[in-house]
Amino acid sequence: MKIIVLKFGGTSVGTTDRIKKVAKIIAKYKKKYNVIVLSSAMSGVTNNLINLSKKISKNFSDSEYDVLVSSGEQMSCALISGELINKGFNARSWMSWQIPINTEGKYKFSRINKINKNQIVNYLKKGGIPIITGFQGINNKNRITTIGRGGTDASAIMFAKFFNAEKCIIYTDVDGVYSTDPNKLKTAKKIKVISYEEMLEMASLGAKVMQPHSIQDARLNRVDIEVRSSFTDNEGTLITKRKNIINNKIITGISNTMNDAKVTLLGVRDKPGIAASIFKPLSENFINVDMVVQNISANGKETDLTFTIKSDDLSKTKRIILQNKKINFRDLIFDKNVSKVSIIGVGMVTTPGVTYRMFQSLARQKINIQVISTSEIKISVLIDKKNVRKAISSLHKEFQLNK
Repeated sequence: MKIIVLKFGGTSVGTTDRIKKVAKIIAKYKKKYNVIVLSSAMSGVTNNLINLSKKISKNFSDSEYDVLVSSGEQMSCALISGELINKGFNARSWMSWQIPINTEGKYKFSRINKINKNQIVNYLKKGGIPIITGFQGINNKNRITTIGRGGTDASAIMFAKFFNAEKCIIYTDVDGVYSTDPNKLKTAKKIKVISYEEMLEMASLGAKVMQPHSIQDARLNRVDIEVRSSFTDNEGTLITKRKNIINNKIITGISNTMNDAKVTLLGVRDKPGIAASIFKPLSENFINVDMVVQNISANGKETDLTFTIKSDDLSKTKRIILQNKKINFRDLIFDKNVSKVSIIGVGMVTTPGVTYRMFQSLARQKINIQVISTSEIKISVLIDKKNVRKAISSLHKEFQLNK
C-alpha cells in the first residue's frame, strides 16, 4: 500500500471538535493508503508558551525555549491519536526523539537532515497510524530542537521525501492558494496549480499559506504539495514543478506586505566600499535588507541610498546606523507607512511589456512608485500603505486574474 503524508495546522486542531473532524479525514485516507500524520500545536498554544518564556526572562535560554515550545505538539498528537483509538484504529503518538528525527543547526532554527525510518515502517506494516510531532527534532547532543515557526510544513515535506510518499497534503484553514489575499479582494480566485518558484516568491512576499523555507525544501526534494482546508471538502492547490503545469496566464498571483519600513540616507559620500560599510553591521545583527536603490548626485561626489527592512527592525537599524563611525551622511529618514506589492508569474519570462503594464496600471490610479525590484518571475514596487487595496484591485484586473 502506498504512503501519504498528512499535515494539520494549528487551526485544524484548535478544539476537540476540530480534532474529531481531523480524525475523520485521516480515517478516510486510511482506506487507500498507509498514513503518516504530522500535527502542529493547537492554535494559540505555542504563542502562550512563548509568552511564558518571556515572563521568566528577556534572554530565555534557546535550548530550553525549544523544549518548552515543542510541548504543544505533544498535546495535539496525543489527542488525535486518542480519538483514532476511540474509533477503533491502531494509532499512537510519536515524539521526535522516539523516531528519532535528527536535526542540525541552531536552536529555534534547526533543519532536518535525517529521519530514521525503521520503527515507523514496522508500525505502518502492522496497520498503525503514526501521529508525529511536527516542528521539532533532536540534535547530536540529544537535545530537543525546533525548526522555526511553520516548521511542521517542513517536517511533513521531509517525511514525504524520506518515505517516498505518493502525496503530501497540508491541511490548514484556507482551501488553497489564491491569486491575491481574498480578504483584500473579493474577486480573488483560487489557483489550481502553481510552480514551486511562484509559490516561493508569493510566500516570501506576504502570502501566509506556507513558510518560504518549506516551499524551498519541497522544491529541492521535488515533493509535490497539495494545500487544502480541513473545514471543507473543496479541492485545494497543487504546488509542483513547472513542467507539470499548463498555464496560459502571464501573471499567477499578487502578493503584498504590511510590515515593511523604508530607510533613506541622504548625502552619503560616493566611493567604493560605502554600501558594504552600511550593510555589513546590519547583516551581523540579522537584519534582512530587501529592496535597494541608489541615486547619484549631479556632482558625482554624493549619493542617496534607500533600502527596505522589516518594520520590527526599525529601531535597531536606526541605532546601528547612528553608531556606525565608518559612514557620513547629511540626514537619515525613516518611513513605516509603506507596503510592497508584487506581481508573480513564470509567464513574464517570455512576455514583453509586463513592466509597462504594471506601472501604467498603477499610474492610472495615481499611485506613486517609490522603489522597484525585480527577478526573473517577479516585479515588486514599494508604495504608500494606504494605496495597497487600490493597487491590488487594479493589477488583478489588468492581468485578468479574476477570470
